[in-house]
Amino acid sequence: MTDNTQQQTSSPNSELPTQYAPAEVEGKLYERWVERGYFEADAKSEKPPFTVVIPPPNVTGSLHLGHAFEHTLIDALTRRKRMQGFETLWQPGMDHAGIATQNVVERELAKEGKSRHDLGREAFVERVWQWKAESGGQISGQMKRLGDGVDWSRERFTMDEGLSQAVQTIFKKLYEDELIYRAERIINWCPRCLTAISDIEVEYQDDDGELVSIRYGEGEASIVVATTRAETMLGDTAVAVHPEDERYRHLVGTEIELPLTGRRIPVVADAHVDPEFGTGAVKVTPAHDPNDFEIGQRHGLPNLAVMDEHAIITVHGPFQGLDRLEARSAIVAALRAEGRIVAEKRPYTHSVGHCSRCKTTIEPRLSMQWWVKVGPLAQAAGDAVRDGRVKIHPQEMEKRYFDWVDNLHDWCISRQLWWGHRIPVWYGPNGEVVCVGPDEQPPTGEGWHQDTDVLDTWFSSGLWPFSTLGWPEQTESLAKFYPNSVLVTGYDILFFWVARMMMFGLYAMDGTPPFHTIALHGMVRDQFGKKMSKSFGNAVNPLDWMDSYGSDAVRFTLARGANPGVDVPIGEDWVQASRNFANKIWNATRFALMNGATVEGELPPTEELSATDRWILSRLNTTVAEVDAFYEDFQFSKLSDSLYHFAWDEVFDWYVELSKTVFFAGGEGARISGRVLGEVLDVMLRLLHPVVPFVTETLWTTLTGRESVVIADWPKDSGFRDAAAEAEIANLQQVVTEVRRFRADQGLQPGQKVPARLDLSGTALAAHEGAIRQLLRLQPEGEGFSATASLPVGGATVALDLSGTIDVPAERKRLAKDLGAAEKEKQQAEGKLGNEAFLAKAPDQVVEKIRARLAKAETDILRLQSQLDALPQG
Repeated sequence: MTDNTQQQTSSPNSELPTQYAPAEVEGKLYERWVERGYFEADAKSEKPPFTVVIPPPNVTGSLHLGHAFEHTLIDALTRRKRMQGFETLWQPGMDHAGIATQNVVERELAKEGKSRHDLGREAFVERVWQWKAESGGQISGQMKRLGDGVDWSRERFTMDEGLSQAVQTIFKKLYEDELIYRAERIINWCPRCLTAISDIEVEYQDDDGELVSIRYGEGEASIVVATTRAETMLGDTAVAVHPEDERYRHLVGTEIELPLTGRRIPVVADAHVDPEFGTGAVKVTPAHDPNDFEIGQRHGLPNLAVMDEHAIITVHGPFQGLDRLEARSAIVAALRAEGRIVAEKRPYTHSVGHCSRCKTTIEPRLSMQWWVKVGPLAQAAGDAVRDGRVKIHPQEMEKRYFDWVDNLHDWCISRQLWWGHRIPVWYGPNGEVVCVGPDEQPPTGEGWHQDTDVLDTWFSSGLWPFSTLGWPEQTESLAKFYPNSVLVTGYDILFFWVARMMMFGLYAMDGTPPFHTIALHGMVRDQFGKKMSKSFGNAVNPLDWMDSYGSDAVRFTLARGANPGVDVPIGEDWVQASRNFANKIWNATRFALMNGATVEGELPPTEELSATDRWILSRLNTTVAEVDAFYEDFQFSKLSDSLYHFAWDEVFDWYVELSKTVFFAGGEGARISGRVLGEVLDVMLRLLHPVVPFVTETLWTTLTGRESVVIADWPKDSGFRDAAAEAEIANLQQVVTEVRRFRADQGLQPGQKVPARLDLSGTALAAHEGAIRQLLRLQPEGEGFSATASLPVGGATVALDLSGTIDVPAERKRLAKDLGAAEKEKQQAEGKLGNEAFLAKAPDQVVEKIRARLAKAETDILRLQSQLDALPQG
């Protein structure tokens, strides 16, 4: 299992510093990895490809704990695949983040007392590029701190020249296939960002508002409607009722008075109306509500817009110029004055949409926008998962995916911004519309102008798996690395990003999906399971933890919490524990190197190995197989736990300790154990490397003298198993554990030596007597030995002389007292559980607690009685 392919760069077993100092190691190691090109992918390579794209972080962003979590998982996957011999590409890059970036630069301009309109479009866009060059993309440096093994030579930006060409190409292709169109429809409008936003960029929350019931019309020709947005009544163009509602049948086809406006509006019958809800009548405002817009289309109603882009009322004198919320109060007051308010409910809690970026309440607004006809694209995206071409992991997430793609509405892709991919459409003086491809000249001449809108950011990031590889050019990289092997991303952007990539990838790449597997992970939360947020005061800057504990500790903590599709709680205590693990690896490896651990030469033949050596090699191969299986199933938590317990519990706490007597004795046995320990450390460090790359690089190169663990071979399960050796060492562990527990129960210090007689006859433990004595601090029995305690365990008997270490009568008295208390606890619990009247009335949780008390009492009785039996009588 040893990698012999690399050139030795230093002599193995060179001395390690006494302590591991991550800050002194990590930056230098990462620079060396990049300089040597370990992360660069070669499209000409004959190795099988393994491709992953980074979910492109916003250029405005910085590394938060969610990024660190996701990047740790992707880096672990790609490092392992690189070691397995794959031509591995982890594609880096950033998203131009249209709204967020424009907002940042506009805030900077505001400090100078200017707006983007003062600069003009061209100068403003130039200012954004300048900001990107100076301040954007700080996340790249933070990714290096974390150890991300991305191919920096391929870094892309969604606004760079190549990706812009891809955007123009697919826009024109969709336009010509009549999958992109321009139409006036209701969109989600943010009055703060002054742009349309898509459905998935709207966050809904329960707000306290008011529900007012208003009487339209007079006398017999009147209808009561209820609304939470009274200001929109100024734009009502009808009242709708259900066609079969007998209460209003006489009014259908007539007109009634719309209060405050002097207008009369029709009463229409529409099946969309629920006759059981409220009064069974609804006001229809086609220009300010999506459902009303559909009703209006069916009945030929006019669309009357009553607000501008800032949500300021633009009609009806008394209210003109008021903000929508000011107008709401003023209109309700005016209606109340006219006796039109039938009922008011305040506060009225209801779900309200907010802009995901600035949290402003969304205003539905009729607007001319560009749309993608998603029907056939979404059908293809759903079919690719249904027929198995793309697998979603964990599989239970498939339902959420299908619920989304099977019910997609057409996608509004135009944004009223200046920063972004400008829509490649020109309008002529006589109503001409021309869509221009990347290699085509736009029309010129008087009256021609380009559309002023830009494309939704998700439009360009939806092309990410193939645009980053050079599409629409048929490049070597595209041929080699498309489709991606796996997409690792959070379930929270399954709809934002994943569905977009699926639709565009299948469409642009002749039915080939953009990836084989979608591996979804959860959200990082604090140790109490609460969402991390600056407003909650529980947000964590991962760089602070890296500074304090090292990047490996942060990575291992995140990986160890990563169960597929499940949120990840994390606290600083856990990072400290991972730091302790890194220190344990360092210290134990340093001790092993100082005591003969080596990778030089072949492993001795099995018949020359001790049971201890055969046990650890058997466990090593089992661990290799476990870790491989967990990686293939994206079970990062389980593979991390497997490695943790193998390294700490089996290698360091048992094998190293059991080998000490062999090392101290010297000779051939020490040479053999040194070689076995070197083999175990070599493989263990390679297994750990994808998750904790820095400490393992330092230790592995010191152990082996080879160039880098980054390019070492991934360990393979040799198939070696030794059930007999595993059973023998398990028996030894049982003896040591039980005697240690007894010593602790008697109040003996861990290092306190005790005379003992070991009867190991009839067991395989005789060969381990020296190790057992050393581990348990047991002296030879010597002259005058008196067995004051005898412990039968694991087929052996360990007799201890405690006469010089404890006060036996006092200890018997203490144990007898504790035993009496445990027996009393048992009797009380049994009494309650045997009382049928009590069981009939007591809550289930109370009964469970009593059962737990009974189980603990029974365990305590057995333990205490065993300790009493082990003490001498008298």
